[in-house]
Amino acid sequence: MITETVRAAAKEAPRRPPRRRTRDWHAYLFVGPSLFGVVAFLLLPVVIVLVLSFFDWELLSEPTFAGLDNYRRLAADGETWHALGVTLLYVVLCIPLQTVLALVLALLLDRKVKGLRLYRSLYLIPWMATPIVLGLVWNWIFDPRDGALNSLLGLAGVTGPDWLSDPAWALPAIALVNVWQHTGYTMLFFLAGLQGIPKELYDAAATDGATPAQRFWRITLPLLNPTMFFVMVTNLIGAFQVFDTVYVMTNGGPSQSTEVLNFRIYETAFKQFDFGYASTLSMLLFGVILLVTLAQVRFFGKRTTYDLS
Repeated sequence: MITETVRAAAKEAPRRPPRRRTRDWHAYLFVGPSLFGVVAFLLLPVVIVLVLSFFDWELLSEPTFAGLDNYRRLAADGETWHALGVTLLYVVLCIPLQTVLALVLALLLDRKVKGLRLYRSLYLIPWMATPIVLGLVWNWIFDPRDGALNSLLGLAGVTGPDWLSDPAWALPAIALVNVWQHTGYTMLFFLAGLQGIPKELYDAAATDGATPAQRFWRITLPLLNPTMFFVMVTNLIGAFQVFDTVYVMTNGGPSQSTEVLNFRIYETAFKQFDFGYASTLSMLLFGVILLVTLAQVRFFGKRTTYDLS
């Protein structure tokens, strides 16, 4: 009796219209290429690297299972932990300055300025340039004898350091180059976020007697949280993965003062041909980026408002 009732209910249940099913298939067709890209170029490589981290593999030989040997080696590898420390220091030197400069530029351009499109294009030129070209140009700028920077300092009576050969200055110099390269690109996101804030809020605050500083801290920054969240996550991921500038300008030197973790992964894989251990180092970098990203999600999650209506 129960079975007959269920069958009768199933027959009487409304079926999805054919047009609805067609629209669903159309949606799957449009999402399919992007989904394939995510799986093929993001998820699958992570899985492959994770598997390789449990093997010894020198590229020309057959991979041999090593269990947790690579991770035990990692725990005792002082050079790798030094490279991680250099990477963290680079992030600290780069991200705060880049974010503040980008926000200041966005605030300056969030006005009726003549030639606004020209300014946007000029700020984007460094980001569009290739890292090798930038490295060659900045190598000349930082040259201790004939470089532009020390020449300018000499006009002011200051003797500039040997920027890229001094362990104390090499990493800040590379951070400065990357700040210069990516500030304009970051500024565009802040500018888009600023233009999405309703002007009525500023007018109402000004009517109530709020000062420009109060309007910035009470309106601009809180409503920029979605943009700030996106900028911080993407910029931090990019900073942890820095490689090109280090490779071109210092090659990890002097005295390993600029040997970031990504550069150490490159040397382990393509100079020592130890792909199993390089995969282990890659999983370390992946884990650090994941932890930092989750911390940002938790920090910004309770402070972000997306609905301004």
